[in-house]
Amino acid sequence: MISGSKIGTLLCLLTLSCWANASAPDATDALVAGLGRPAPAHTAFAEARFMQVLDRPLVVSGQLSWLGGDTLERHVRVPHEETARIAGGKVTQQRAGGPARSFSLQRAPQLQVLVDSFVALLGGDAQRLRQAFAIARRGEASGAWTLTLTPRDLAVARAVASIRIDGVGHQARCMWMAEADGDVAVDLLGALAAKMPAEPTREALAALCGGG
Repeated sequence: MISGSKIGTLLCLLTLSCWANASAPDATDALVAGLGRPAPAHTAFAEARFMQVLDRPLVVSGQLSWLGGDTLERHVRVPHEETARIAGGKVTQQRAGGPARSFSLQRAPQLQVLVDSFVALLGGDAQRLRQAFAIARRGEASGAWTLTLTPRDLAVARAVASIRIDGVGHQARCMWMAEADGDVAVDLLGALAAKMPAEPTREALAALCGGG
């Protein structure tokens, strides 16, 4: 006869809650701390955005930069030149040869999530990450791992359902942003950005991100 405690253990092993609870905060914090880089920090990226209203994903590539504090810059080089700078609670966008336009970060919860996650990760700031997100971790910093971030702010959660970051050791390889409406943006980071397929699928990107 199986005892109630053993039944509870079996149920835990069959659910996400088991590995989430087993991820000790100090181990998760250590993993995040290991991702930290001194500012300014730059990384190549290639993004495929899967939108329900489009038959094919939109693909862009360029460089992401953390310039210190809450200042981020996203420079798209392909298919066109465009720079977005986030600083002081404001977003400034400019395409090559065109005028700059600015708007409040409060109008774009997706960008606020990008700031909170990207700055916290590049800064190795686990405390900031925990303030903005509930964190579940799978794997260890010594090998392949996944962090799943769920926004704590309900207003943000109405726009962004979750962020998943896949990595190996002290390197984040991919960032998946699942929006509440079903759209998904997948960013390949660092050296992996050069491997973005010409016509990406979610399955192909999942295989790249989990390739170790």
